[in-house]
This record gives sequence, C-alpha cells and structure tokens, in this order.
Amino acid sequence: MTKKAIWIGLAVSAVGLALVSSAPADDWNKKTVLTFTQPVEVSGHVLPAGTYTFTLANTLSDRHIVQIFNADGSKLIATVTAIPNYRLAPTDQTVIKFREVPAGSPEAIKAWFYPGATTGQEFVYPKHRAVLLAKASKTVVPAIAAEAATEDLLKTAPITAITAEAKELPVAEAIQTVPLMEDSSRAVAASGGKRAPVPASTLPTTASPSPLLVLLGSALVCVAIGLAAISKYATSRSA
Repeated sequence: MTKKAIWIGLAVSAVGLALVSSAPADDWNKKTVLTFTQPVEVSGHVLPAGTYTFTLANTLSDRHIVQIFNADGSKLIATVTAIPNYRLAPTDQTVIKFREVPAGSPEAIKAWFYPGATTGQEFVYPKHRAVLLAKASKTVVPAIAAEAATEDLLKTAPITAITAEAKELPVAEAIQTVPLMEDSSRAVAASGGKRAPVPASTLPTTASPSPLLVLLGSALVCVAIGLAAISKYATSRSA
C-alpha cells in the first residue's frame, strides 16, 4: 500500500480512513479531532475505528509529546513521543501521513501536521515495531528503546533511527530533524560563528583591466584624429 495523506473534510484513502477537524483557537496545543473508519496504529498503540482528539502536551520543555484522548477529550488514551517533521509549505488543512505497513497490520500514522504549520509531529515507534515498519516501507523509522509509560520518561528516553536493513543509527544522521535554514545556522555556530570560506573555484572571476585600457586608448586616438581634422579645416578656411 502506498503512502497516503488525509486532508480536512476529505478521506483520501481508498476506504475513507479518516475525517479531520480542528479549531483555530487551539493553535497552542494543536487540538485536532480525527474520526477513523478503520483501526489505526500510533506509536505502537492500536486505536479502534472511532473519533479521537490529538493534542500536544501542555509543556514548555518538550513540544513533541502528543496526547490522544477520546472524542470529547475527557479520557486520556495514550501519551506518545514524536520528533519534528518538516514540509516546505504549510496548508490550511490538517494533514495525516501514513506509513506502509506489513500485510494484515492496521494503518500506521507517520506524521501529523496542523493547519498553517510547517513543523509537524513524526511519531516514534517502539523499537520492535519500528524494525517491521522500516522493512515494510523501506524507509527510516524513529524508534524508542522501550515503551515509556509516563510523560517524564518520554522526554528522556533515547530515540534512534531504524533503517530498512534493521540497522540502528543516531536520529540526527538518518532523519532531518531541523529545518534547512536552522541546520545552516548550526553549521555556522559550530565553526565559531564564521561561515566557511567559499572555495576560490566558485568565486566570480574579476575581469582583467587590459581590454578597458585598450578601449580607452582607442577612444583617445579617435579624439586626437578628430581634433587634428578640425584644426586643419579651420586653418584652410582662414587661409
């Protein structure tokens, strides 16, 4: 099954997997109500078909802890961790992206983007599950070594990246976790605040002054000839 994305008010998957709604007033916690028409998986948690509320945890220290509630937000179902996921341009719709999954598995949510945001939440899966998802999708999947039961543990548990070959790599090496502009700024900071010099081969070549001198000399010769001709004509008239 290919990767899919879901937009607000539309179910783009073949069976109409989800309907999405969100309110502009919820910009801080990104509150989004999702209705799934079939089971889905989020960070190792399987959610039966139904309506759920996704929000960012109310914490300043980590803005990538996601809480999943029931439809009216009265019951917490799961608290999961995520890493930043970036897109070039925001949309005015909520977008849910899915991963390819092993046959017979429920759809696995890869990332969630709130309307107007270029930064989304890419969900981190338990390591044993990430290995299967990475193999099925032939992509890198962020993984957590063990399922963390509390928000505090989610903030401190190490996150790695699992490749399609089941290799474990540092997240920063395998997944783009900072925007390109921010990434460039970090490179500048790492070099002591100075940008690396541009190789000489890429610098624009300054033109030689020789052609300009030749042109100027030619112009002066033309002026001299003209003045001589005028002087000769004036002399012949006065004679």
